[in-house]
Amino acid sequence: MTRDTKGLRHAREVEGHLDWLGSFTSAALGVLAVASGIYTYLGVRGLLDDGGALSLFAAMAYSAAVSTGIFVFWSYMLRLLPAMRTAATRLWLVAAMALGSAAIVAMSSWLNAAALAGSAAVEQHLARTVQDYQAALERTHEVTLQAQALGLDVGRTRQGFEDLSEQEADGDLSGLAGRGAVFRVLVQKSDELAVLDAQIAAQDPLVEAAFIEGNAILSRMRALTVAPGAVEDRSVEFSEEAVRLAGVITTLRQLSVAPLVDRAARDLAQSVVLPRLDAGDAGGQAAQAATITSLLEVLGRRAETLQAAAAEVLALEPAPEVVYTPISTADAVILYARNFAPSWAGAIAIDLLPAVLVLIVAVAQAAIRAGREPASAEDAMTVAELRAAVLALREVEAAEGLGGPAARVLSDGPAPVPREAAE
Repeated sequence: MTRDTKGLRHAREVEGHLDWLGSFTSAALGVLAVASGIYTYLGVRGLLDDGGALSLFAAMAYSAAVSTGIFVFWSYMLRLLPAMRTAATRLWLVAAMALGSAAIVAMSSWLNAAALAGSAAVEQHLARTVQDYQAALERTHEVTLQAQALGLDVGRTRQGFEDLSEQEADGDLSGLAGRGAVFRVLVQKSDELAVLDAQIAAQDPLVEAAFIEGNAILSRMRALTVAPGAVEDRSVEFSEEAVRLAGVITTLRQLSVAPLVDRAARDLAQSVVLPRLDAGDAGGQAAQAATITSLLEVLGRRAETLQAAAAEVLALEPAPEVVYTPISTADAVILYARNFAPSWAGAIAIDLLPAVLVLIVAVAQAAIRAGREPASAEDAMTVAELRAAVLALREVEAAEGLGGPAARVLSDGPAPVPREAAE
């Protein structure tokens, strides 16, 4: 058996397989198109807020258009691309197939992914938002506690002025025992710091209560992310809790006493009401004036220390602003696409699987052409084709009358069939 004959036999074998496969390829392609249309319908329904009859009809129309487009597009590709013989025509059709595949992904695949993993993606969005709110709450609480710690600095400064006032009462500072001008200056500043210290201490239960309330809201938000039921309904409750939590975080931020301490530190040395020097003689008044001058220097240094401590707290990085934004299932699938790669793969595969069939048919058609082209026309004819040719010849000569070569064919019978073709 010659090489050409083997190639011809192989080509006929592949043609037989293609004929059998082609008997149900259109049906299979229709099933894929309908399945994609169903998931597209579910994805579109998730995007439409209105649940009326018009929205239902719009979703059905869109899904029907998608199914029709997929079926027609891949039917074109299955028929035309394998039949192309030149590299240029094949390249143009491959480019058209790539463009059509991109269009299918744009109009169908992302909606299929939304139908497959939309609810899970929205729950992922809720869980991520809870994490953001928790970080914001903890950071705001931490900064507020740092501000509350300034109460220790204020208390130490107040205690220092109280100790100095006791020393002045005994005459250890200016040398004049009693409650004179120096004593009154010290009491004035210690009272100011005592008021500030009391304000800071009063904030402690408020800060603790706000933090406890924020954690309670976070617990309810976490429960909503995994609770049974429609994710749309849970999203509404989640949004309400998010508003409450945002208010708690704002309250915690406003409870910070760092700005108050900073202003008090600025006023500590600048707003001193100097009393009248009440010593009985010029020497005592000079001693009082010198002591008050020293006290003002001490006040300046203590004020700078408090102001620096408050500035450190004010310079702390605040918690980022967190705002919960409701999101649709389709947007959630796109936003968290990396977390739902299997769903995306399935959604795209159901639309682009026929591309594999196109390549398979193209390879098979190329094999058929490779097997047929080296053979001559006589060798390529099948027995059925030879019989059809003889019958056609008889009909022609019967119409024209007997004679010539055709008469010999009729009298001698059909020409012998080539061995290669008979095989």
